[in-house]
Amino acid sequence: MTQSFSELSLSPAIERAVAEMGYETMTPIQAQAIPVVLEGRDVMGAAQTGTGKTAAFTLPLLQRMLKHENASTSPARHPVRALVLLPTRELADQVADQVKLYAKYTNLRSTVVFGGMDMKPQTAELKKGVEVLVATPGRLLDHIEAKNCVLNQVEYVVLDEADRMLDIGFLPDLQRILSYLPKQRTTLLFSATFSPEIKRLANSYLQDPVTIEVARSNATASTVEQHFYRVEDDDKRGILKQILRERGLKQAFVFVNSKLGCARLARSLEREGLNTTALHGDKSQDERLKALDAFKSGAVDLLVCTDVAARGLDIKDVPAVFNFDIPFNAEDYVHRIGRTGRAGASGLAVSFVSGRDARLMGDLEKLLGKKLELEALEFEADRRPAGRFNDGQRAWQAPADDDTTERREARASRERPERTAAPGRPPARAPRAPADPLFDKPYEPSAASDAPPSWEVAQRATTRTASPNIKTRKKVPALFKSAPAPAPAPVPEES
Repeated sequence: MTQSFSELSLSPAIERAVAEMGYETMTPIQAQAIPVVLEGRDVMGAAQTGTGKTAAFTLPLLQRMLKHENASTSPARHPVRALVLLPTRELADQVADQVKLYAKYTNLRSTVVFGGMDMKPQTAELKKGVEVLVATPGRLLDHIEAKNCVLNQVEYVVLDEADRMLDIGFLPDLQRILSYLPKQRTTLLFSATFSPEIKRLANSYLQDPVTIEVARSNATASTVEQHFYRVEDDDKRGILKQILRERGLKQAFVFVNSKLGCARLARSLEREGLNTTALHGDKSQDERLKALDAFKSGAVDLLVCTDVAARGLDIKDVPAVFNFDIPFNAEDYVHRIGRTGRAGASGLAVSFVSGRDARLMGDLEKLLGKKLELEALEFEADRRPAGRFNDGQRAWQAPADDDTTERREARASRERPERTAAPGRPPARAPRAPADPLFDKPYEPSAASDAPPSWEVAQRATTRTASPNIKTRKKVPALFKSAPAPAPAPVPEES
């Protein structure tokens, strides 16, 4: 049974913002999570990506914080009351934009802090006072150590993409941040995937949580058509272009496992005429935001990216996702293909499986709980000629072993000396000079001679005279250690 947002009894300011964004009926995760959060309970919510988890925790938090709403300009009247932590900068920026839209008609302030950007503008916003702070862990710790923000009045903590936030890489920073927060607080965890280990770890941070799972754990969206093709590594790029051409796809994500592989693939596709940009962790934050904005606006057709773009990015009407590499972590596959088929739309997910991906495919089958069938694909290889001959034109010619009649005629026409230039064009090349007959003669040995070969003739001893400007080395006496001189023979005595 679908429920409308009007049934939640939200404040008129929030209802107005929700209506302007076109929200009418709630998704299953929103219908189950929002009433629980409004009661002040801890929540651990698992739902397929693209089902509106951001609204599921933002709307009830804003509703509960309206009691602190005020129009004062004093920063002391606007302490941080809700902290939203996210693993990636792009996701933090996206969630912050959503929060501002939901709170547009209220006096609640919000801002976002993440790395890769100058801290001064972020510090100025924090000094003004904010109720909702969206942040990545590393940059938040920088502001805490610089005493730019105080978190002793935080009432709500949200860990979006909680499985990644509780991963071993983020856990030390997360534990430091939670040590600055009050013990009495409401903690919300939302993600599309939860491993058993993450669930056990999450229970240590939540107090009597309500677990909400609107779909089978770690399930993929039913609106996404999934294909796994057995391919060779060298054929992946050609098959990618073939599928784009055959299905008429205008935009797509292309996920690669490494930063270097991402940059190389983007350059290669760009050289082949595809409108492509790269998004990975080695790019500056400004470059990453520009690449993402270009893809959102449709100025770029292919976004070649690492898993930095796999989490939570909401880009509407992306028809396809390509897994150029099978992800190292099986959970990332669920997040990758969640970039398409969002909000009930249909999507396509294509994965290229090579011979070395057997272990990764086994992990993926274990996560999804089903056998994944590998499909064969008829690949039309790019029959680019093996070589080219230079006829002064910028075009590929037939290879040397394809000596067709047309090629022989073309070669003969190029070698005609009577070729003249057309009016208005540069003169034709001059004919080749005739070959030197000396080089065409066969080898003839020289006449026999009785003279011995040169290498047997004794060379004269050449005397070298020193330059008059160079003084000869003087001989100086020296003592050398030598054997002792024999004792003199005894002289006979005279009688």
